[in-house]
Amino acid sequence: MFAVIKTGGKQYRVSKDDVFVVEKLEAEAGETIQFDQVLMIGEDGKAPTVGSPLIDKATVSAEVVKQTRGDKVIIFKKRRRQNSRRKNGHRQDLTLVKITDISATGAKKAAAKKAAPKKAPAPTAEASDDAKKAAPKKAAAMNAPVKKASAKKAAVKKAPAKKAAAKSEKE
Repeated sequence: MFAVIKTGGKQYRVSKDDVFVVEKLEAEAGETIQFDQVLMIGEDGKAPTVGSPLIDKATVSAEVVKQTRGDKVIIFKKRRRQNSRRKNGHRQDLTLVKITDISATGAKKAAAKKAAPKKAPAPTAEASDDAKKAAPKKAAAMNAPVKKASAKKAAVKKAPAKKAAAKSEKE
């Protein structure tokens, strides 16, 4: 049995246990994903079923093997006689997937879902009282006057005056 699926703007002909590379999918290694955009399903000795454009309820299950990156592609642009050159590199993010199941009537196996992040425990009355007590201290610290280094500035201003007086005495 084979299927033609669409993902990442491209179409792939796949069968069970195929391992291939697709554009990056948001899934971690070991997770199960479902491809719902199935364009065609075919079996040996039978005419293939073609969707218009998709086959309803048809899914292809796959397991993410790993996240990887493609080879580096060099982009070099040059405008002749203009002394203008630009060189950039690009590596495409890719996902390596393995097909586990092809179903024409719907998903036989439920897709593995990510575990929901655990919520932080609700703050207790004691914690909120501590936060209220700490808040005025922070506000008071922010409103406190900042000591300025005016004495140093005054000393710097007087130093050139002494030099000028010393020059006038020498003359």
